[in-house]
Amino acid sequence: MEKMSRVTTALGGSALTGRTMHCHLDAPANAISVCRDAAQVVVAGRSIFKIYAIEEEQFVEKLNLRVGRKPSLNLSCADVVWHQMDENLLATAATNGVVVTWNLGRPSRNKQDQLFTEHKRTVNKVCFHPTEAHVLLSGSQDGFMKCFDLRRKDSVSTFSGQSESVRDVQFSIRDYFTFASTFENGNVQLWDIRRPDRCERMFTAHNGPVFCCDWHPEDRGWLATGGRDKMVKVWDMTTHRAKEMHCVQTIASVARVKWRPECRHHLATCSMMVDHNIYVWDVRRPFVPAAMFEEHRDVTTGIAWRHPHDPSFLLSGSKDSTLCQHLFRDASQPVERANPEGLCYGLFGDLAFAAKESLVAAESGRKPYAGGRHPMFFKRKLDPAEPFSGLASSALSVFETEPGGGSMSWFVDTAERYALAGRPLAELCDHNAKVARELGRNQVAQTWTMLRIIYCSPGLVPSANLNHSVGKGSSCGLPLMNSFNLKDMAPGLGSETRLDRSKVDSRSDTVLLDSSVTLITNEDNEETEGSDVPADYLLGDVEGEEDELYPLDPEHAHPEEPEYVLPQEAFPLRHEIVDTPSGPEHLQDKADSPHVSGSEADAASLAPVDSAFSLLSVSHALYDSRLPSDFFSALVRDMLRFYAEQGDVQMAVSVLIVLGDRVRKDIDEQTQEHWYTSYIDLLQRFCLWNVSNEVVKLSTSRAVSCLNQASTTLHVNCSHCKRPMSSRGWVCDRCHRCASMCAVCHHVVKGLFVWCQGCSHGGHLQHIMKWLEGSSHCPAGCGHLCEYS
Repeated sequence: MEKMSRVTTALGGSALTGRTMHCHLDAPANAISVCRDAAQVVVAGRSIFKIYAIEEEQFVEKLNLRVGRKPSLNLSCADVVWHQMDENLLATAATNGVVVTWNLGRPSRNKQDQLFTEHKRTVNKVCFHPTEAHVLLSGSQDGFMKCFDLRRKDSVSTFSGQSESVRDVQFSIRDYFTFASTFENGNVQLWDIRRPDRCERMFTAHNGPVFCCDWHPEDRGWLATGGRDKMVKVWDMTTHRAKEMHCVQTIASVARVKWRPECRHHLATCSMMVDHNIYVWDVRRPFVPAAMFEEHRDVTTGIAWRHPHDPSFLLSGSKDSTLCQHLFRDASQPVERANPEGLCYGLFGDLAFAAKESLVAAESGRKPYAGGRHPMFFKRKLDPAEPFSGLASSALSVFETEPGGGSMSWFVDTAERYALAGRPLAELCDHNAKVARELGRNQVAQTWTMLRIIYCSPGLVPSANLNHSVGKGSSCGLPLMNSFNLKDMAPGLGSETRLDRSKVDSRSDTVLLDSSVTLITNEDNEETEGSDVPADYLLGDVEGEEDELYPLDPEHAHPEEPEYVLPQEAFPLRHEIVDTPSGPEHLQDKADSPHVSGSEADAASLAPVDSAFSLLSVSHALYDSRLPSDFFSALVRDMLRFYAEQGDVQMAVSVLIVLGDRVRKDIDEQTQEHWYTSYIDLLQRFCLWNVSNEVVKLSTSRAVSCLNQASTTLHVNCSHCKRPMSSRGWVCDRCHRCASMCAVCHHVVKGLFVWCQGCSHGGHLQHIMKWLEGSSHCPAGCGHLCEYS
């Protein structure tokens, strides 16, 4: 601590001096507040209520306001505020619902001044009016806000937020009558203290409770809010509707937010849980803090800038029972540890690469990025005068694709035209194949066709198709068998066919060829060479009008094929049987030679005289024609991985959805989730919201299918008393009136309800649409000109 630097700031004749320091408290602190002259700070909590003097080297305890033998719940403080016009006036919010004011100028030991006991539950926040010395505002867990005049014993007005508990209230610094309030349902309301009957404006600021808010000390309409959704948002309240100006993403729920004095775009935040550090953000750089204070070892509960015109000193209290003064110069700067390199692909194929300027060599051929499209993150040029501009500066290089080469129209057309459900599998595959073919993606179209054949045609193939495929090279989805071409045999080889023609002819009309017998031509077919599947070679009748093939070996016949033994006379001969002519003498001599093996002799005896004639092979199928459902699972899985690795995650996800359980079990859950999230991200970047929602709905991954239900909350309030309604019926529990009445039929709306955002009247969707077709005036008779869009 002794090595920390000291800072002296001149403020209107007086000087603020100090260093980074801390002191130990008797108990955890819930809130802190600084007096007007920045010389003292008050610390309040459930078991502590003390005032400390801020000296140059240390904190010095000045006054303990917890007096009395029996501790009272009035001293258990949830919040404390020091009046900025009267240095002797304090106010605390007690956990028992009491608002207490304290007068430090009283000569007695007990400084308690007034007690207001109108709240029924814990008071979360108290706030003094910035210019009125006697006006105090409070917000409670009971959903009410009360305005007190310290010259009276009771509140002068009560404001009902018509909602859940109030978490923060803050008077506007520039608007005398305006204050803002935040609620646990995510709403922010603006009120006029002269009109307690209704708020001036209400809008939803966060997804979840809004814990804090703070008005900008310089810009009149800027309001910063922090919530449980880990975001800090800056709103412009000068417009007709609250406009979100900036959004800072933190890593934990935001408990406190305070604008930094004299720095328009800087604000400090602390978290409600998990994160113990205090961050100072530049709202123009929402992802990397400008400064970070790491002194606390537990959750920080209160922060306050020491002086409204000094940006150097920040005070904080924590649950670790410490009070700290942070010097901004001593804060660590996470931007120094940030990675200045980055890589990003644009929607249209442009590649952006950022790196340190010192690492990027100066290239004479480099030219500025002059394309009409810009990367999503490259929104503005940083101001060199900003304090962090030189800490992590990078040179941005953008590599454009060739004109027309990065078009993604096929992706959009495919996503919009693909059919993923609602039809039989065969129709889905045919439709998607047609879409891909029309877009010129022939490989994808062929893949869809193959999927249809695999999963939609597992039955027996008629024998007519088999005979039709012989000699024509037809691809009917049947497996290739052993075959050969006699043209490839050594020239001069001949044989003498020694067949019992009468026996063969006797079976010519009885042998049936079913799907277990496969006929394949062998016109230069190399895929089956080396196959170990045995084949029964048959000779065709060259002299006949058409080739007829019969299996020779009865041992390889189909087991279901009947074996007929009929008299020879039952079958008339087709033509006269003549003796087969003898083969060439050199082959006969070779066959009778003792040096020729039996297999060579058999091969020689099977060779035809005409070397141009191709033999056909008949063999049994490699497997039964009725294939198991998971036979092609490995092939389909590899196909999906291929498309995903090629970057076509659209094809992988589409096939996953269409095939469903047929292929889901073969791909691990993590891979499926990665494919789905990548495809959904692409769809959302192209604003294909409906397609993205359909993909999520049809997802086969449990982690993805629940995305539609995540962070979806519907708050229903009564249209009459504005109170939240229970989910038990359509009648309000408080006012006992029907919440949603149709302005056309005057019946309760139990389905889709549509209303005009101008006059808030509405009714059944169909009734309102039909009414507005003939009239633009509100059906409720209020005179408003309604419009359905």
